[in-house]
Amino acid sequence: MKRTAPKSYITSGHSACPGCCDIFAAKFTLMGAGPNTIIVNPTGCLEVTTTPYPLTSWQVPWIHSLFENAAAVASGIEAGLKALGKKKDIKVIAIAGDGATMDIGFGAISGAFERGHDFTYICMDNEAYMNTGAQRSSGTPYDASTPTTPAGKASFGNPFPKKNMPAIMAAHGSPYVATTSIGYPRDMMRKVKKATEIVGPTYIHAHAPCTTGWGFDTSKTLEIAKLAVETCLWPLYEMENGEITQVRKIKDPRPVEEYLKTQKRFKHLFVMEGGEEEIRKIQAIADWNIKHFGLQ
Repeated sequence: MKRTAPKSYITSGHSACPGCCDIFAAKFTLMGAGPNTIIVNPTGCLEVTTTPYPLTSWQVPWIHSLFENAAAVASGIEAGLKALGKKKDIKVIAIAGDGATMDIGFGAISGAFERGHDFTYICMDNEAYMNTGAQRSSGTPYDASTPTTPAGKASFGNPFPKKNMPAIMAAHGSPYVATTSIGYPRDMMRKVKKATEIVGPTYIHAHAPCTTGWGFDTSKTLEIAKLAVETCLWPLYEMENGEITQVRKIKDPRPVEEYLKTQKRFKHLFVMEGGEEEIRKIQAIADWNIKHFGLQ
């Protein structure tokens, strides 16, 4: 029997870049969640490219929140639906970038999960503030060159590790936390479907390579997303009630330089003195992931 793909509820006509990671993430989210969904979307690339007033590319109810309060708005919608007796029929999803999630909106997310609101939060992690010029966020990986952490004579780029947001949300008592990638659409759709069917605050962290912010050809978005997983720099796993329950195994991990060399933000590591040692440090991050998550 021929398999029929789920319907996409994002229409054409948006103004996103060719190969835009946010559009992929939004499509796969709604293909997993289905039409009975309300989307909360804070300020960011996805918001500005899909909703130029008075038009919209969304075919489900959608509301724009401030940069910092998507989780608070989603909490209010969920509480209102409960008061009306309609929550069991409607899914509430907040979908935002890493800056709105891991930095600016962190307090609202923490409060919403602590209170146990029944909605799903999805972070599209493109690893910088792409809507304002690719400045560093707490999702920016080690040694990436950004306008606020530029590589140069005194620096190899961002000196800090990525914030482990999935672990933080699991520590809030979330019944379901998962990582995924736009390079694996079926994985993302399955996890979104599962998350939205679980009662309580659920969290999905989706890796989303950005063609403009990272510096790669627009045709390579999904290829680079897969490379992040294949090099074990982005492990795919699920956590239920704080315990890791599913992991995508990587039989033969690829060296991290295969991933790094595809992107302008890491170009300096291959030309600067000391770059080889920095690449070894990034390989150590992948090796830690292999051991910690049991990727082999």
